[in-house]
Amino acid sequence: MNGISFMQQILQKKPIDTCIRESKASELKRTLGVVQLTFLGIGIIIGTGIFVLTGKAAAENAGPSIALSFIVGAIVSGFSALSYSEMTTIIPISGSAYSYSVSSLGEIFGWIVGWDLLLEYVVGCSTVASGWSAYTMSFFKEVFGITFPISTTKSPFSYKNDKFIVNKGSYINIPAIFITAIIVCILCIGIRESSAVNVVIVMIKLSVIILFIFGSLKFVDKSNLKPFIPKKEGNQFGVVGIIKGAQKVFFSYIGFDSISVAAQEAKNPQRDLPLSVVISLTLCTALYIGTSLVLCGIAPYKELNVDAPISFALSKYPNTKYLQVLVNLGAIAGLTSVILVSLLSQSRLFMVIANDGLFPRLFSRLHPKFKTPIYPTIICGSCIAVLSGVLPVELLGDMTSVGTLFAFLSVNICVIVLRFTDPHRHRDFKVPLGPFVFPVLGSIISIALIAVSGVSTIIRLFVWMAIGLVIYFVFAMRHSRIRSFIEENETYQGEEGYEKFTPH
Repeated sequence: MNGISFMQQILQKKPIDTCIRESKASELKRTLGVVQLTFLGIGIIIGTGIFVLTGKAAAENAGPSIALSFIVGAIVSGFSALSYSEMTTIIPISGSAYSYSVSSLGEIFGWIVGWDLLLEYVVGCSTVASGWSAYTMSFFKEVFGITFPISTTKSPFSYKNDKFIVNKGSYINIPAIFITAIIVCILCIGIRESSAVNVVIVMIKLSVIILFIFGSLKFVDKSNLKPFIPKKEGNQFGVVGIIKGAQKVFFSYIGFDSISVAAQEAKNPQRDLPLSVVISLTLCTALYIGTSLVLCGIAPYKELNVDAPISFALSKYPNTKYLQVLVNLGAIAGLTSVILVSLLSQSRLFMVIANDGLFPRLFSRLHPKFKTPIYPTIICGSCIAVLSGVLPVELLGDMTSVGTLFAFLSVNICVIVLRFTDPHRHRDFKVPLGPFVFPVLGSIISIALIAVSGVSTIIRLFVWMAIGLVIYFVFAMRHSRIRSFIEENETYQGEEGYEKFTPH
């Protein structure tokens, strides 16, 4: 362990100056500006939330006041978004919460957060790929009248109420594997091409959402929006319903952290990353509010507890078939961009952890021509294809949200710690009102939402963490390069100081 104690080893921190130098020397192509980074954020934030969750949360929790729930959810997400914005200006390197934690809290904490994020991206991406398959099959059936056999379009297993269920006649989900393979190929070719594809996809789904909002205004019945805050019924509706709705729709906003994973491919990360985080969160909030108000206006909110609430609401009106088809197309586009950004984020995270020696160095190598992390992209894509094509993704679905909340918690703590351990470091953006208001609120909310997750979900998270700690002590700890980074940084600073004070 390089002549240092066990505790020194696991708590050693990667120097921030080393991260900055790595960012400047990176071979990844810097092609992303504010627009592309913002579209990455929108690409992953707007997915199933707007097409499914809006109706379910309105029917079960808040009624028309679900719009207020979205505002509360945005404010709550904004606490952590502010912390991410500050950290991106201090550590402008790929890796997101992992990079921030390993430089602020220590190697063991960085590993735990990184290991947690890897699971989040794999499981989340697999779940979305499976959802993409279901929406696409429905689209072909509605538009072209084509029905595909369930033997090749559905997982052979389901997981409900903590029990495995065999889906008779189902063997493999080929569409989910297909979309994963296509996106892996796009990501391997290059970040410019991946970003261009994402921009096109996001433009499609934004156009569909805007078309739905303005195209459906003429169908809005104001009586459906009254009372705006339905009277409390048990633990539903009223102010309690708004809070419960906010808890549910909060997960519609997670994903903006993926913007920070592209730091080494941003043209000006210290300026553009925080701007992109704030802009994407603001735009998505406006779209969520507009969609929820119109949706509750064109159909009674108690009828919206269905898998495709927007299409269901539109089906009540004549001559809206074209709009229903476009909404389904928008849902497919939305899910496609979520898969793309999730897989992009995961491969970059894999690359950064490997570069620090905590994974085999093979995973940090870039393709000689495309300058993309091709090995982690293929490996992660293969894992996602297997999970979405064969295994019951419901088994781990909730862990996506819990994993993200864990990352939010760590980033909020990083802001607080660095304000004391490195107070003089330049920050292009600082969380307003100091380190003990928004970062503390963000931490408390993250802990609270983790605590109310299902017991089985938390148990599986701890099992995953235990597996990660075994790998850390068996491999990662022995191959860590953090100590060499610390020594190199000390040498670099010594030489810099010598040059500074030696007369020329």
